[in-house]
Amino acid sequence: MKRHRLAIAIAALLSLGRPAPDAIPGKGIGYCGPLHDIAAAKAAGFDYMELRTSEVAALSDGEFERLAAQLKALAFSTPAAYWFVPAEIKLTGPAIDQSRQLEYLHRALDRVSRLGVRLIVFGSGGARQVPAGFPMEEAFRQLVDFGKRVGPEARKRNITIAIEPQRREECNIINSTAEALRWVEAVNDPNIQLMIDYYHFSVENEDPAIILKVKDHLRHLHMANPNHRVMPLDWEEYNYAPFFAVLREIHYQDLIGIEASTTNLPSDGPKTIALLRRALGW
Repeated sequence: MKRHRLAIAIAALLSLGRPAPDAIPGKGIGYCGPLHDIAAAKAAGFDYMELRTSEVAALSDGEFERLAAQLKALAFSTPAAYWFVPAEIKLTGPAIDQSRQLEYLHRALDRVSRLGVRLIVFGSGGARQVPAGFPMEEAFRQLVDFGKRVGPEARKRNITIAIEPQRREECNIINSTAEALRWVEAVNDPNIQLMIDYYHFSVENEDPAIILKVKDHLRHLHMANPNHRVMPLDWEEYNYAPFFAVLREIHYQDLIGIEASTTNLPSDGPKTIALLRRALGW
């Protein structure tokens, strides 16, 4: 009995300060980019690195172990990832291969979960692009079926998948937040939710009021200045105010990843971080 109580006490001490294993970390501003930018993103002051899932999945075993060691040495967290499914693994159309999808999912989810990823952005425009002539409603049903199969796999690894509405130039299905909500509700799985990328949101001329409708499913944001998809640096460079006013109204306290280009990450990174913290009231 004494040994049993001692074991419980030790376990409790070891767990102090750790989030629940299925918890998505709270608010933070991260950098979305390739693996070779990890050290630079850390040095620029970002709270976390948002990894490219398909890039991590494509590593050799040795390369993956070196990546894990690098992140540990830098003490740099990776709670989120994007670039979920590569374009060559089709999710819609007459040529989908569910066994290939599942094989990829197991490898990708196993790897990113080991690195601490708890949320993956499901953009993957090339993978979900509907072939010409293929019925759009059938393609939507295929994506719903994919979501129903992904949900349990993600749950096993304490990961949430967040669908990303994308502009029509990049993908021809799920282009608006309302369409993303329709997909989430059709899949009906707690580990399947949605996110908003401000670049796509702005290009598609979406009304920020839609955020109030989807707030219970909103788990993540991506940010860029829609003019040339560069890092946001100044409040006056674009009309950001309506978007952030709604985010403050719903008290958004989750992750926001910067998916934007820059020619000077050491200089632009801190400016972007400061701008977003002010905009969100963090």
